[in-house]
Amino acid sequence: MDAITFRFLISLAVSEGLDMRLMDVITAYLYGSMDNDIYMKIPEGFKLPDANNTKPRSMYSIKLQRSLYGLKQSGRMWYNRLSEYLLKEGYGNNPICPCIFIKKSETGFAIIAVYVDDLNLVGTPEELTRTTNYLKKEFEMKDLGKTKFCLGLQIEHFPNGVLVHQSTYIKKVLKCFYMDKAHPLSSPMVVRSLDVKKDPFRPCKKDEELLSPEVPYLSAIGALMYLANCTRPDIAFSVNLLARYSSTPTRRHWNGIKHILRYLRGTTNMGLFYSRESKQQLLGYADAGYLSDPHKGRSQTGYVFNCNGTAISWRSVKQTMVATSSNHSEILAIHEASRECIWLRSMIQHIRESCGLSSIKGGPTTLFEDNVACIAQITGGYIKGDRTKHISPKSLYT
Repeated sequence: MDAITFRFLISLAVSEGLDMRLMDVITAYLYGSMDNDIYMKIPEGFKLPDANNTKPRSMYSIKLQRSLYGLKQSGRMWYNRLSEYLLKEGYGNNPICPCIFIKKSETGFAIIAVYVDDLNLVGTPEELTRTTNYLKKEFEMKDLGKTKFCLGLQIEHFPNGVLVHQSTYIKKVLKCFYMDKAHPLSSPMVVRSLDVKKDPFRPCKKDEELLSPEVPYLSAIGALMYLANCTRPDIAFSVNLLARYSSTPTRRHWNGIKHILRYLRGTTNMGLFYSRESKQQLLGYADAGYLSDPHKGRSQTGYVFNCNGTAISWRSVKQTMVATSSNHSEILAIHEASRECIWLRSMIQHIRESCGLSSIKGGPTTLFEDNVACIAQITGGYIKGDRTKHISPKSLYT
């Protein structure tokens, strides 16, 4: 289960008034059945039979009958074991979201979202009770009750909705990088200069000193990237920008990292709030920053998709080709957004139809764009003109 699917399930549970429960499988990998012959060295403390004491212990090995933690295929074997058990009881599965299992009955439905040994259950109360009882028959499990913490996300339940945030994780990150006492800031990055030579995020010069290996630049990027991908789309662009210099970071780039950490210091409790009152369907917003990387002539793609009024999917990434105009960069951005939209629609449609809820198949998904030339060209189709004939037809896939 990926973070996008998990955020949609939270949105679905809030809008439909469903229950959410979390269960943890104890020693999940040990339930997997072996699909190949695998042998291991005899561990220390294991007593050999007297008949086999004539040779050194290194001459013997043990054939595994069950999967163990540490095997390359342990995760796959556990998934196959769980999938076989759930499909036998009538739970449906689809390649669009293979870690989601759904069963519908006359009294309601239950959704099982699998992430390794954590099972998130979403559905009606009666069906969730049946599901937990069925799982406990086969596996030793901990019933953790209402979902409050999963995948590093804190989930707070309120009468008017659910707040998803990572305040505890942010505090740990700030403390790890000695920024927990820093002065908070109100923006995730400084204003960039129009003068390329004065841009604080320009690449490293030949005579410029690189950061020493002791500076945890890569660790900071990884910690911030996790936040940007889970609950903080507001830092997605700044983190993506600084991640480009992971191989040659300088003091300027490290100051950019500390600027983001100071921003998080002042916005620790910010997150995604899914309201019970909002009933909006999937909406998308796409935009592009023309020549946002003036050093290499590249533009930036950005998009976000909201479901029931709150973001469930977003991305900020540098475009792979050089756009020749703002219109060109906007077409590339909306092309990437439309690709994401098709998968989102397929995933949402599968889950809602499997649960017996209203489908989104009947109507289109609105995708907002603010560039007039881009909208005109997409609406009119692939029309060759002096200004746009060089744009690849695949970019007009939208």
